[in-house]
Amino acid sequence: MTSSTPQKNNAPQHIAAPFLTTVMQIEPQWIDYNGHLNMAYYNVLFDRGIDQMWLELGIGPDYMKTRHGSTFTAEAHVRYLREVHLGDPVQVSVYLIEADDKRIHTFEELRHATEGWLSATSENMTLHVDINARKTAPFPADIAARIRHVVTAHGTVARPDGIGRRITMPAK
Repeated sequence: MTSSTPQKNNAPQHIAAPFLTTVMQIEPQWIDYNGHLNMAYYNVLFDRGIDQMWLELGIGPDYMKTRHGSTFTAEAHVRYLREVHLGDPVQVSVYLIEADDKRIHTFEELRHATEGWLSATSENMTLHVDINARKTAPFPADIAARIRHVVTAHGTVARPDGIGRRITMPAK
């Protein structure tokens, strides 16, 4: 007997490079005494962007509850390039740069959502974790295939400026 229900496609729906989040707003309590977004809240915006991407990959909160896997950030490098202020609409672009059986290398750009200028970038190494063991573990095969699919799609566009930068004093 055939079902009239369409087959579920396991590929992420938004694989275009980069993945674009919904437009987000700066919250009033995030503004510091300098009158701009406090540095900590750039990470909140980047994290919210990654959460949206993870939902597309099938590794969001439901994945943690049902399959007992999640992701932990192991390393992050944030660059603050231009101030954003209360009232500025922002959007995060997420690039999946590379992945292996336990890690995902991402690069994110925070841009003014209507004017398009770049405010900040965040480069991250994320680990897949077995929540019960609290140790790194390989992604399940179906999730790994989704991730590879997106990494391949994102590999078709030019890499954004700033990937692989390190912190150092300029040469004199």
